[in-house]
Parts: sequence; structure tokens; C-alpha cells
Amino acid sequence: MAEGEGGAPPGETPTAPGEGGDDQQAAATSSTKGGADDFRKAFNYALVRHSDMADEMETEVTEMCVTAAEKHAGNNENAAKMIKEAMDKKFGTAWHVVVGEGYAFEISHESKNVLHMYFGGQISTLVWKCS
Repeated sequence: MAEGEGGAPPGETPTAPGEGGDDQQAAATSSTKGGADDFRKAFNYALVRHSDMADEMETEVTEMCVTAAEKHAGNNENAAKMIKEAMDKKFGTAWHVVVGEGYAFEISHESKNVLHMYFGGQISTLVWKCS
């Protein structure tokens, strides 16, 4: 093939589709610049994974968890403490709360008293009551 054939301007080597020209490299680097910040912005809502609470109670607990996560963004321990104190005050004692990333759980709980949710992408909150 002579120089200039195949769609490349004269003096440049043609690239096959998928070999990554400058525009593909620029797109790849711009998409990874945001990283975790873009991920957290994209998932800035509460995602309830499991709940057997009544709808009204679930809504109140979800709002408590979101408020605590926003107020104590860098400190999961303080967020869990805030949620537990609010739950104990509003719904009686014996509530337990875990806030964090990358954990598994197996719990025993009272019927109609468990909620597992995500907020901000990776922050998981587990709220349950056992006596």
C-alpha cells in the first residue's frame, strides 16, 4: 500500500481500528481522571438492598442513615453512633448499627426490624434490632 492510502493523511502511518490513536488515548485518560469522586457523585442516593421494615419506618431510617453519612462523611464510627442514638430514642432500645465498606454479615434480628442499604456508592449501613 502506498503512503497516504487507507485514510491516513500523507506522511502519517495508518492505524487499524482499535489500535488507539491520539483521540482514543485522550478519551481513556479523561474518563479515569475523576475516578472515585465521579463514582460517588453518580451514586449520591440511598440504595436499600434489604429491608423487612414497614414502609414508613424504612423511610425514616433511610433518611436518618443518609443524614448521618453526610454529616460524618469521613468518620463511619461517628455516623453509626449517631444512627444508633436516634434509633434508640425513636424506636426503643436494643438497636445495632454498622457503617463501613467491604464487610459481610450474618445476624439474628427481630422480625420487621432490619435494614441494609448503600449510600454514596460504597458506604454500606446495616441497622437491626435484637433483644
